[in-house]
Amino acid sequence: MPTAREIMTPDPTCVRAADPVFEAAVRMADHEVGALPICGEDDRLAGMITDRDIVVRVLAQGKDPRAVHVGELAQGETVTIGADDDAAELLRTMAEHQVRRVPVIDGHRLVGVVALADVARSLDDAGTGLLVEALSKD
Repeated sequence: MPTAREIMTPDPTCVRAADPVFEAAVRMADHEVGALPICGEDDRLAGMITDRDIVVRVLAQGKDPRAVHVGELAQGETVTIGADDDAAELLRTMAEHQVRRVPVIDGHRLVGVVALADVARSLDDAGTGLLVEALSKD
């Protein structure tokens, strides 16, 4: 069974907590992704920001995306997976926490992100189908 390291998209682009949300939106558009890791000054993972966060928690509330900082949208502890964890653990983690993207950590260093699309490309239809079903539940 493949590991998270074999499935992940490596070297993710990060944003900093002090960056304006507008900058995060531009980076998402430039890289054609729906989420970005929030990295601290020590390159440790401080959270994730998604396109949904920007729409629901900034734009829909009439806030200025140039005035709101990325760190204001980080919530709680970020769900992660170890780089050498196998795909079964990855699928369990994503389903259990109802997340479509999981940062991949090697020690304390962010090395990649596994998105639902990465799972679909790398695993068989049964595993992907079970994950999509788990993520689609209310």
